[in-house]
Amino acid sequence: MAGLAESGSNPDVDLLYDINGLAKDAPPWFDRIMEYVGEYGLLLAMVLLVLWCWWGVRRRGGEDAAPSVAALVWAPLAAGVAVLVNVPIRGFVERPRPFKDHQGLEVLVSGKNDFSFVSDHATITMALAVGLFVANRKFGLVGIGIALLEGFCRVYMGVHYPTDVVGGLALGTAVALLLSPVAMALLTPVTRAIERSPRVGWLISARGARGEALRRDGGVMPGARSEASGTAAASEERDLAA
Repeated sequence: MAGLAESGSNPDVDLLYDINGLAKDAPPWFDRIMEYVGEYGLLLAMVLLVLWCWWGVRRRGGEDAAPSVAALVWAPLAAGVAVLVNVPIRGFVERPRPFKDHQGLEVLVSGKNDFSFVSDHATITMALAVGLFVANRKFGLVGIGIALLEGFCRVYMGVHYPTDVVGGLALGTAVALLLSPVAMALLTPVTRAIERSPRVGWLISARGARGEALRRDGGVMPGARSEASGTAAASEERDLAA
């Protein structure tokens, strides 16, 4: 291929042409699917995976509910922080998109005129996945698989070099892991306070599990308080009648 000849001995460009070459050989309908999946679908899948994990944590309850929900809250926050960190990185590196420097690429998405390093999509999905891993390893491993697939799709679409993706995966992992202790120290007390709330405690755990948490912390469920008051009143009436 002409592109491979132009790339010389650069393995990054060689791998770009190899992966993007799959788009040239694929039928148009498959490329349209990959365009949607790589641009929107996998990001949506990550959001749904985080929500699914939250729903399971909420239903299960227990002592780990509040820390797990705190980790799930940290996941999107970590993605946002990682994207902000990427802003000066892109401005410093100033790497053009691959299709601007290399001919013969099959570009599936138009309008990408910003810098290429590092990939925002890879950064966001990996930060979400690592934050999810802190909350639940099983869901986190699925999320990491989605993040790797996202990176592949970005190269397949011709909008990123492989090293753009590797940089994004590394950045998302670093931000989510390195700042996780601080984030958990700040967010866990908040989620524990929400768990004890009679109005919004359902966001952390279901009613039965929340009652267990309240008893563990020395509190009483509103329903339990009413029931106890009714029992005490009935007992007092029987004493008076006697």
